[in-house]
Parts: sequence; C-alpha cells; structure tokens
Amino acid sequence: MIYGNAQERHKTGNLLKVFLLFAAAAVLFSAGPASAADGPKQAEDLLLDAYHRNMSRLEKNSFGLPLFLDSSEQGGRVKVDVCGIFDHPFEDVLKLLRVPANWCDIVSLHPNVKACTYGELPNEWLLTFYIGRKTYQPPEAAHQVIYRYHKVEQRLGYLDVVLSAGAGPFGTKDHRMRFEALPLEGEKSFVCVSYAYSGGVSLRLAEKVYFATLGLGKEGFTVTGTDRRGNPVYIGGARGALERNAVRYYLALQSFMDALQYPEEIRFSRRTAQWYDLTDRYRRQLFEMEKKDYLKFKAEEHKNQGLLQWHVAPGLRQAPEQLRHSGN
Repeated sequence: MIYGNAQERHKTGNLLKVFLLFAAAAVLFSAGPASAADGPKQAEDLLLDAYHRNMSRLEKNSFGLPLFLDSSEQGGRVKVDVCGIFDHPFEDVLKLLRVPANWCDIVSLHPNVKACTYGELPNEWLLTFYIGRKTYQPPEAAHQVIYRYHKVEQRLGYLDVVLSAGAGPFGTKDHRMRFEALPLEGEKSFVCVSYAYSGGVSLRLAEKVYFATLGLGKEGFTVTGTDRRGNPVYIGGARGALERNAVRYYLALQSFMDALQYPEEIRFSRRTAQWYDLTDRYRRQLFEMEKKDYLKFKAEEHKNQGLLQWHVAPGLRQAPEQLRHSGN
C-alpha cells in the first residue's frame, strides 16, 4: 500500500511538472502593464511607461543582463512577466517575430518542448507544443497543447502578439500568452513576455503533492528574504517554477535572434549552444543536465520536429528556413 501511494505521488508530480511548463510556455508574450482590454495605443503607452519605471532595474540586477522579472499569484490567477533589452533593431524584431512559424524554433529550445508545429486555418494560425520530460522523448509520447496565434498590432513602432487557449490541464482556464516590443535608441528593442492563467482546486491539490516531494528545494528568482547567514532566500512553489520557465523562454528568444546572424545551415547548432550557455549562468535555478546531453537530445528532437511538421502541413514545410525567418 505504501508502494502504491508512492507511485501515485510520482505520477501526480510528473503531470504537474508538465502543467507548470504549459503555464510558462512561453512565457513568451506580454507586457505585464497592459491588459486584454487595452487598445493598441494605450497598450503601447503602458509598455513605454513600464520601460521608464524600470530603467534602474534594467541597469542593475541579479541577472547580470538588462532584464527584470515580476510574478504574482492572486485569487487563483498566476502571472509571470519578463522584460528586457535586446541588442537588435526593432525592425528586425518586428520582421522575424510576426511570423508564427518562427515561434516553433524559439520554444523548442526549452528542454521540455519535444517539438512544435504550426498550421494556418482560413482565419487564424495554430501552434501545437509537444510537452514532455527534459530528457529525449519522441513527440508521440508527449502532451499536446494548442494555442491560437493573434497578431493584435504590428507597425514600425510597436508589436503585440498573443497566444491563447481557453482551457488547460488540472482544470486551468483562460491561458493567455503575450509578446510586446517597441524600439529604443541605439538600434535596440525593449521586449516584454509573460503568461497568465486561472487555476482550480485540482491544481492546488496537485501542487501540494509535487512541491512537498519532487519539487522540494526548487527555487525561482524573486528574493523573499534572507537566511540566518544573510544569504538571499528565493521564492519556491508554483511561482518559482513559473519564473524558472519564464527565464528559459526569454533566453530562448534571445538565442533565436542572435543566431540569425549566422548562415542558415548552422543556426540551429548556434542557438542551442547559446541557450545552454546563457541558462548555465543561473545553475542554482535552471541547471537540469550537462551541455553534451542537452545538445544531443535537441538534435534528435529537431529532426523529429521537421518530420512532424511535414506530416502536419507539407506545403509550409517546403518553405526554406531563411524565407520563413524573413517574414516574406
């Protein structure tokens, strides 16, 4: 009986880890200050205000990068915001990130994303994330999450992209991922990515089991106090898990942008290597495996993703990677 209970706890823990990845998937799309009801002009103003309010945090923080993070959990609603500065002109950001297919190259850098496919319907694009364990796993053994892609606003001075899903695992609902960007002086861009969802009773019960067992000792980035030696104490639990994944996705976005300076045939190897090196700066929160193992797993999963995309939408797969990335 004791052995059976342990099996159930392990199974619940694995399912919750998958959910937490869904919840942070991305973590790719939103400026925390703006809401779904904001019009494009108002949202752009709020994003600019967020930049000015947090300039000191961008200049000096624990990340060692022009980056800051906020998270919250209130009334069953969980949210994470990650904002920072990219050393890329806004025109490049706009050109590349308005293409739905490019997001699959970004999110698949995360260890838990086994593959990502994209497809166009008459009036919208759909992205399917295949979520699994951190070690190698074929896409057919992973969990699928489908997001609707909405290009809310795009112009020379502002970009607003949203992914949404009405329901998720463990009774969660109203999944909303958002990406916003605006130009800065010096050929740079200010970007914010975030995600919000609403949870239920079943999620709270699963969280208690997971964070008391498999998730025990896992930490995020928000400092909640100091210990007896004066060392920082970092947030744990669901918010900590979301923060870890949020930073992983933000660095995936940065690695994707940086790798585009290289020839097409080596971009994948460049962005996977850079993603690992960037996340390795934060071993306390983000370390999961050695670099050689990560690169090996991702090389196999990248091949699987290509084959899977061919079956999903053969015509789209025929487009050269360079053409897809250009947005033409």
